[in-house]
Amino acid sequence: MKKLIVFVLIFAFSFLGFSNTSDAAARQLIIINKSNNQLAYYENDKLVRVFIVATGKKVSYTPEGKFKVVTKIVNRPYYKGNIRGGDPKNPLGKRWLGINARNTPGNTYAIHGNNDPTTIGKYISAGCIRMYNDDVQWLYDRVKMNTVVLIANSNKSFANIASTNGYKVSGSVSLPVNTNATLKKGSSGPQVIELQKRLTKLGYSTKGVDGSFGKNTETAVKKFQKSKKLTSDGIVGPKTKKALGLK
Repeated sequence: MKKLIVFVLIFAFSFLGFSNTSDAAARQLIIINKSNNQLAYYENDKLVRVFIVATGKKVSYTPEGKFKVVTKIVNRPYYKGNIRGGDPKNPLGKRWLGINARNTPGNTYAIHGNNDPTTIGKYISAGCIRMYNDDVQWLYDRVKMNTVVLIANSNKSFANIASTNGYKVSGSVSLPVNTNATLKKGSSGPQVIELQKRLTKLGYSTKGVDGSFGKNTETAVKKFQKSKKLTSDGIVGPKTKKALGLK
């Protein structure tokens, strides 16, 4: 009888331990907003960090919806290019957090590193979410299997995106953005995205919103500057930003 009681107690404690582990995993949440290429990481419903990421070259490339982390791989090989894991030329970078998007088993879509830091902040991938290698390594070390990943293309806040999907989160972490930075050919990131959106809205086509300040964006800026009788140099400094209504 005593042996039976001991067995039951051991089983009960084991079950409780397993439940606590599951609860811990369930309290982690990742939200990715394609509209500004930002990723938010939550623990226990509180915002911990926000990262700049890169997403699909076309809106449809990066899937939207509710998914889970189903694979975790260190230095995943890039099979398509026959590049070994850990190679500096590997476009998947140092870490791979595979998600079960579009009924895949975590081997097609993922949050992963990169081999070209200049791509971060842009719309450039074939569907995956790219991060700086140091950032994805930080995330990889914390995220558990089955962590929920929400991907949206929204002008709403992270909290609103979470709420829409049945999660209540709190906290705000602002990304360090230098609003005084001059934008010019070669610049990239969220500020370029906002610039391209504003120019396009005003009728100066940048031929796409990809977060990369290239020739088309430069041409659009010059046309706008000329219309406002500003120096038409294609460089977005304080005066051009003010005329565009950008911060």
